[in-house]
Amino acid sequence: MSYTVGQVSAFAGVTVRTLHHYDRTGLLSPGDRSRTGYRRYDDADLARLQQILFYRELGFALDEIAEILADPQANALDHLRTRQRRLAEEIARLQRLAEVAERAVEVQQTGVSLTPEERFEVFGEIAFDLSYATEAQLKWSHSDGHREAMARAAAHTKEDWRRLMGEAADWRAELLAAFDDGEPADGERAMDIAEAHRLHVSRWFTPCPPDMHRRIADDFAADPRAFALVVPPSQQRPGLAGHLHEAVHANASRRAGGRPRPLPQPLPLSNDTPHMRKTHEDPDSHGRLAR
Repeated sequence: MSYTVGQVSAFAGVTVRTLHHYDRTGLLSPGDRSRTGYRRYDDADLARLQQILFYRELGFALDEIAEILADPQANALDHLRTRQRRLAEEIARLQRLAEVAERAVEVQQTGVSLTPEERFEVFGEIAFDLSYATEAQLKWSHSDGHREAMARAAAHTKEDWRRLMGEAADWRAELLAAFDDGEPADGERAMDIAEAHRLHVSRWFTPCPPDMHRRIADDFAADPRAFALVVPPSQQRPGLAGHLHEAVHANASRRAGGRPRPLPQPLPLSNDTPHMRKTHEDPDSHGRLAR
C-alpha cells in the first residue's frame, strides 16, 4: 500500500513543504510515483520518516540525521550519546535561566516603589543594575537577612529615599574632594569619609560592622556595577574605587585598634554580605552625615 504526500502530511504531522524538502535533499525520497508523477510513500518510507522525526525531536540537524541513517549501527549510538550530553547541558542552562528569571521577578516585586519620574528625581544618575541585583539575589537567596533587607528597602518612602540620596550626594562630594586633593587612603580624612559611609549603611540598610564594610568595599573594587551604586560613572576617576577600598580597610583596622590588615585582592562580594537592610542601630553620634 502506498500513500500520497497529502496523506503522509496529515497523519505524520509534518507539512507538505517539509516532505518536499526531504525529497530534494535526498533525506527521504519516496520509493514510488503515480502514473501522473506524484510522490507515493510506501511502508519503508514511512518507517524512515518516523526515524527522521524522532531524531528531529531530539534536536539533530538534518545532515546529522542523514549521516546516522546512512549507517545506523555505526553512527546512531555515538550520536545519541553526544546529543544526550548536550541536552543535559542545555537543561542545566535553562534551569539556571529560570532561576535567574525567578529572582529577577522577586527583585522587581520588592524594589523601590516609585514611578519612573520619581526614580529620576530621587536617584538622578545612580542606576540599579538589574543583572547585579539578580546575581545578589542568587548569591544570598539562603539568607533571611538579605530577604529582610530587600523588604526594608522596599518599605522606604519617597521622602526616605530623598533624604538617603541627599546624604549620599554630600558624602560623595567629600570623597571626590579628598581624592582630588591627593589625600592618602590611610589618612584621617579618608578614613573619616569611609566611616561616614559605614554609618550610612548602618542607619539606612543593615548593621554594618567593620568586617562587613571591608567586604562591601571589596565588591566596590571588584565590580564596577557595585561601585556605580555609590559613585555614578560620570563622576568616577581612575583609581577612585581602589582608593575607597583602601580607606575602608584602613578605617576598619583603626576601629579595631590594631595594625592594618594586608589588603586582599578584590573578589566578588561574599554570599553573606547583605548590604540592603534598614536599621536605626549605630547612629551617628558626632553629627556627621552618615552616608
